[in-house]
Amino acid sequence: MPKIYLDYAAAAPLRPEVRRAMRPFFSDSWGNPSSVHALGAEAHEAVESARGEVSALIGAGAGEIIFTSGGTESINLALQGVAFARGEAGHLITSRIEHPASLETARFMESRGWQVTYLPVDAYGQVDPEDVRRSINSRTALVSVMHANNEVGTIQPVGEIGRITRERGVLFHVDAVQSTGKIPLQVDALGVDLLSISGHKLGGPKGIGALYVRTGTPVEPLIRGGGQQWGLRSGTENVPGIVGFGAAVEAAAREMGVESRRIAELRDRLVDGVLYSAEGAKLNGHPTQRLPNFAHLSFQGLDGHWLVKELSFEGIYAATGSACSSGKTEPSHVLAAMRVPVELAKGALRLTMGRETTADEIRYAITLIPGIVERLRKKVSSGNDLADEYARDCHTARSRAMAGFFNKLLRRSKQ
Repeated sequence: MPKIYLDYAAAAPLRPEVRRAMRPFFSDSWGNPSSVHALGAEAHEAVESARGEVSALIGAGAGEIIFTSGGTESINLALQGVAFARGEAGHLITSRIEHPASLETARFMESRGWQVTYLPVDAYGQVDPEDVRRSINSRTALVSVMHANNEVGTIQPVGEIGRITRERGVLFHVDAVQSTGKIPLQVDALGVDLLSISGHKLGGPKGIGALYVRTGTPVEPLIRGGGQQWGLRSGTENVPGIVGFGAAVEAAAREMGVESRRIAELRDRLVDGVLYSAEGAKLNGHPTQRLPNFAHLSFQGLDGHWLVKELSFEGIYAATGSACSSGKTEPSHVLAAMRVPVELAKGALRLTMGRETTADEIRYAITLIPGIVERLRKKVSSGNDLADEYARDCHTARSRAMAGFFNKLLRRSKQ
């Protein structure tokens, strides 16, 4: 049975050149980059080389790149860092379809007295820049909008929003976790002051990311200590992770043009094939203003979790936008904000491609998906309670995971 990975939006496979670049820093080059001896200098040079790769990709200065543990920390540092620097509560503008890292931070800021405006989106998932303009008031300290949505792939008009925030003297943060390395991104052209990136979406290691902070932008650190990275993110740097991140960014920059066109062709082939062959299928998100590797579909009357489960049995690994919770699926906040009807929103399936995706794999997926949709519809029409079946699967998966965790703890305690 083939194994076809169509969940690149969750994590991309580690690139071979990334693995090679990281390997020496687990063995021979293990110095602390803050140490003044030769091993420390070697580690420091590697960190700064990677910082240069990241800055070059987005058109920033090397001194404007702060390495973090990933996109979530970067977003938190951007939003809370601006809030701490301001001192008093202000006004944050964001959208209703942001990643939970942004939305939960916004809610936390609300609990600390901040006013937060959650902008609506249209049926394609796009923010209207004029809504940003109208929402800015005398207390507005920050606007935070993602570059491209992590569920449907819709690209936001961040350049237009950036021009508005510049005119009004308001800081602008962009969550570019999904878009970095997929489409061109230059911080000056977009007019952003802060920008969040994650390594594992690019074929880099997990647990590493970066925040771009424009020189002069007032940001207070979340983590204090030894003063590394200009005091904005203390703690000994994750040298292997940073080196791998730099190698992934270098490769993405080199391949982006050709690879994005190739992936977009595969994406369009997949979307057209499924929409033609599967009854009741609908494309979600903007038809043209979306990331080249994103296909987000809904299937009337089905549950996205059932689709993901059945596809997994057939060797296709995909995702849905909602969480496993007692066998009941609630539509994702993104589709709800886009006003996708509930029965369609529940049947959402996210298929995201990457550098290892082939035309043969897409042909296989086009052949398989309509048959799975038809099979599930027959089960539903015959009265099968798929929700109960899924609930049992969720419970079994959680039980196995917990049992595995406690078994590991037990084995360690005996060693």
